[in-house]
Amino acid sequence: MSAALMSSSSLNLPPLPSPWVWRNGAAAMVAVGLHALVLGLLLAQWPSSVPEAPQVRTLTTRLITLAPPAPPAPEIVPPAPVVPEPARPVVEETPRPDPRIEQQRLEQAALARKREQERLRQEQQRLQQERAERQRQEQLARQQEQQRLAAEQALAAERAHQAEAAAAASRQYLPIAKEAPDYPDRALNKGIEGDCTVNYRVNPQGRVENPQVVGDCHPLFVRPSLSAAKTFRYQPRLENGKAVAVEGVKNTFHYRIE
Repeated sequence: MSAALMSSSSLNLPPLPSPWVWRNGAAAMVAVGLHALVLGLLLAQWPSSVPEAPQVRTLTTRLITLAPPAPPAPEIVPPAPVVPEPARPVVEETPRPDPRIEQQRLEQAALARKREQERLRQEQQRLQQERAERQRQEQLARQQEQQRLAAEQALAAERAHQAEAAAAASRQYLPIAKEAPDYPDRALNKGIEGDCTVNYRVNPQGRVENPQVVGDCHPLFVRPSLSAAKTFRYQPRLENGKAVAVEGVKNTFHYRIE
């Protein structure tokens, strides 16, 4: 064939294939070779032994009654995040006050101040009146207390004066002067001791009258006892402011040797 092609110079040769055709042919050959290689590997690893007979297994079933499944919990869908809107500047318009309303407000405030001042003034007057009334009551109470104390003092003085007058008008006789009798020499020499009681009368002038010895008395002690009794002086007894005589006054003389 090659010779025929070479000898025939007058024939028109077909155009040579383009490089793109050569590249496709080479790729196809490579793909066929790869498939042949994979097929050979599979055949080499394929098991040659006969598989064993499958074992028969007995399946045992048991009927179990189960409770109906609980309803699925509702899916909680988280709320969509709230995207705050951008703050917008708020422009407040200040209303212009009505002059008449403003005037009324000022008048009401002035009237309220006047009422408050009047209330405070009345409160101060009330407090001053209460203070003055309390001071007057305290002064009156002090005066009454002083009058009561003065009356009590006057009453006490009157009672003391009456008691003193009553005591002065009616009092017991009181001894003013008493002198001891002389110890008889004979009794002293003999060592005689004893008591001697003398009974007498005190006249309105406070002097002793009619002394007499009563009871047991040693004869040596009679005379000195009577003599000593006559020297006694008394403050006379007063009855209704008048001095009276006192009967049956007794005095005992004790004679002892020391």
